[in-house]
Amino acid sequence: MPDRGQPGTFVQAGGAGDPRQCRHDDFPTGPDPGPPGGSVATALAEQRGDLVTALALVDSGPRLDAFISDGFVGELLFVPVAGQLLWRFRTDGLLLRGLATAFSRPGYRIPPELVEDVRGLTYHSLTTTSKAADAYLRQRTLPDRLAVLGKPLLVIFGQDDRRWRSASAAGYRTVPGATVELLPGAGHSPMLEDPARTAASLLAFATAHDAPPDAAAG
Repeated sequence: MPDRGQPGTFVQAGGAGDPRQCRHDDFPTGPDPGPPGGSVATALAEQRGDLVTALALVDSGPRLDAFISDGFVGELLFVPVAGQLLWRFRTDGLLLRGLATAFSRPGYRIPPELVEDVRGLTYHSLTTTSKAADAYLRQRTLPDRLAVLGKPLLVIFGQDDRRWRSASAAGYRTVPGATVELLPGAGHSPMLEDPARTAASLLAFATAHDAPPDAAAG
């Protein structure tokens, strides 16, 4: 199942300007352009906790059973042979249909740059990363992984997400000190559908947990 879309993950690993501070953005796609950001950020915190000060996840599905659907096109892509042929002859119309469930705001126009990004993917990268992402969540849910890390956590979820059940965001409340925000009127891609509200939450969180570079370096 493509995407499992974790479209925006912020990993703060030091103060402003610190070279170890990074932003990982997996734009929401019918087929995901890379490993889901929430899983990437969590894996980084698990393996190199010394580099991570705080994490903010945007529409990151906490567990596989919270997934809804990528739509007909997204599911068909993973059917042997048929999926490969479909990907080989992909058109803008087909890609737009695959991207449709990533947005819920009425009248939202999918950016053409996003379509081009998806077009540049190989079928191998699409299927391999998706399977690996599924295996990561199947092994252990994101809330379970995050609960033992002791890192400040912000979770932002579009209330009208059509790919992950927004009610599943409550699962992150098992992480000590986690803040969970649901954005009304936004779908799976609040950073694109409602950038102002999403940015305000991310900036406030980043500022609150902005560790001095020396402290982050230990």
